[in-house]
Amino acid sequence: MKILILLFAITAVIPSVVAQSQRRPRARELAHTFSIVARDPRTGEMGVAVQSHWFSVGTVVTWAEAGVGAVATQSFVQPSYGRDGLGLMRRGTSAPDALYQLLKSDAARNVRQVAFVDAQGNAAVWSGSHCIESAGHIAGSKKSERKIVGAVADGVMHVGQGYSVQANMMLSGKIWPAMDKAFNGTKGDLADRLIAALDAAQAAGGDARGRQSAAILVVKSKSSGKPWEDRVFDLRVEDHETPLVELRRLVGLARAYQHMNAGDLAVERKDNQAALREYGAAAKLAQSMPGVDKSRIAEMTFWHAQALVQMGRVDDSLPLFKKAFELHPQWVVMVPRVQKAGLLPNDRKVIDRILAQAPKGR
Repeated sequence: MKILILLFAITAVIPSVVAQSQRRPRARELAHTFSIVARDPRTGEMGVAVQSHWFSVGTVVTWAEAGVGAVATQSFVQPSYGRDGLGLMRRGTSAPDALYQLLKSDAARNVRQVAFVDAQGNAAVWSGSHCIESAGHIAGSKKSERKIVGAVADGVMHVGQGYSVQANMMLSGKIWPAMDKAFNGTKGDLADRLIAALDAAQAAGGDARGRQSAAILVVKSKSSGKPWEDRVFDLRVEDHETPLVELRRLVGLARAYQHMNAGDLAVERKDNQAALREYGAAAKLAQSMPGVDKSRIAEMTFWHAQALVQMGRVDDSLPLFKKAFELHPQWVVMVPRVQKAGLLPNDRKVIDRILAQAPKGR
C-alpha cells in the first residue's frame, strides 16, 4: 500500500496526487499492508489486525471503539476514515452507509483501501481502482456490491457480514483468499482468529517488499464509558524482522497479565480464592510461553506470594517467594519496600521468614 503518515494536513495535496496517479510513486511513499476487521458473533468483541512493511503501522491503520465498530484504513492512508467512521457508527449509521458517505466526499477515494465493521456485524470494504497491485478484498457472508454514484470507475464497495479482509501491494492475489480461509477455519477467540488470518497472509507470500510492523486492537462488545477498560488487546510491534511472531508473543503475554489484573481486582473485592486462581493462571500461562524473560515470571510469582501472606497463609507463600527470588534476586530488595507500602504485614518475624527464602549470599 501507499502510506502517507502526514495525518490531516496531507489532504490539501491529495487531489494533485490523484491527478498524477499514473506516475511512478517515489520509493519513500511505498509500503504494503494486509489487514482484517471483524466482529465475534459469540462475544460481540470487535477488532482489527494488520501487518505492513512500514514503520509503526498500527498508529495509523487500526481504529476501534467498544460498542461501535472497527476500522482499517490503508493504501494512501487517510486517518480521518478511522475518526469519522467511528463517529458515524457511534451515532447509529451502519458500517456500509458510513463508509459510503465518507468515500463519496473523498476526491482521492481511488487510492484508498478501507474496511469497516459495526457492532451489529455489518461489514463494508473498498479497494480503490488505483491501489497498487496485487490488491483486493473479501467481505464476509451475505455479500453485495455498491458503487459510488458518479464515480463508478473509482472502485467498488462490497458489503458483507461479520468481517472483511483486504490487502494491497502484495506479492500475489493469493493473500486475501488465504486470510479469508484462515479466519473462518480457526477456532478460538477473536484475537486468535485475527492473528491466524495475518499468519495465513504471510504464509501465502505476504508483502512483496517484506515485513516490518504489525498491530492488533480488540475492544469489548459494549462501552463502559471508560475506553481504557474497554480495550481487550491494544498491542503494536513497531519495527521487527518477524513482526507477526512478536505480535503473537505479546498477545500471549497480555493474556497472562489479564489474569494478573483480574487477581488484583479480586483482592480488592476480598475474594481470596478468585485472586489465587487468577495469579496462578497468570504464572502458569507465562511459564508455558517459550522465551519469556524470567523477570516477568518472577513478578507474577512474587505478587501471588504477597497475596497469600495477606490472607494469612504465610507457609503457603514461602515456596513462591523462594522461586521469585531465584528467578530475579532484586525482588529481595523490594520486600521491605512493599511492607512499607502496607502490602505486607508489619511483623518482623513474617518478614524475616520471607527474606530467609533468598538465595544464599544475598
